[in-house]
Amino acid sequence: MWAVSGCGVGAGETFRETVPEPCQDPVHGTVPEASQGSLGLASGSDIAPAPNDPSAAPFDHPIFSESVRRIRGWLGPTDFDPAEQDLVERVIHSGGDLSLATDLHWSAGACAQGMAALAAGAVILTDTAMAAAAVQPMARRTFANPVLSVLDWAPQRAPVGGTRTALGMAAALELHPGAVVLIGSAPTALEQLLDLAQQGPPPALVIGMPVGFVGVAESKRHLAASGLAQIRLDGSRGGAALVAAAANALLRRAWLDQPR
Repeated sequence: MWAVSGCGVGAGETFRETVPEPCQDPVHGTVPEASQGSLGLASGSDIAPAPNDPSAAPFDHPIFSESVRRIRGWLGPTDFDPAEQDLVERVIHSGGDLSLATDLHWSAGACAQGMAALAAGAVILTDTAMAAAAVQPMARRTFANPVLSVLDWAPQRAPVGGTRTALGMAAALELHPGAVVLIGSAPTALEQLLDLAQQGPPPALVIGMPVGFVGVAESKRHLAASGLAQIRLDGSRGGAALVAAAANALLRRAWLDQPR
């Protein structure tokens, strides 16, 4: 059922142990010979397009394109489809950490299902204003999806024993049951979503990447067992930047895949 990013990592290995010595530090260390000297930004013509991309998005910045090219080289061959490849690369790019690939998981067909919903104009719900702000520019450049924070429906004060985000999630999903939902902060919002999905229509896609140490890993395990279309980052890592990166990867790929 699960398509997971392993990138050739064997049992008991960590992702960093599989990275070739020349690129142990993707930010400050040396890079593969093919990449050295290629980031001369006086002209964008020396930035090679990422392989397997049928075309570059007109809004891609040359630095982003070069970053993706290097990430692809460090990952090596994968069996991902183009949307899954974009997802992995953009999350790594936003986190600056190749080891994120080992914790990134998705249900079968989740990327395609999410892209179809986005291309049809689905509302994008986020658990923070920060995540909404990070997705809105890509949404404007592609399908003009409404991007809303569930905090817009939250009470001013957190209820006893609960959180504002969880209550906001309940109200937002009642109004937008087929939304693409991004959770990069609050595990309580993810748990609220999972409870509601048992009683009503499911979201089109859940991108579950809450961050932290209290209730986070547990909420992700519950998402994994839910049967919902999902993308998640297991463990304690996550956050607004990573969940927005996942959504932006799907928006961009769905835009590129449109018939021209």
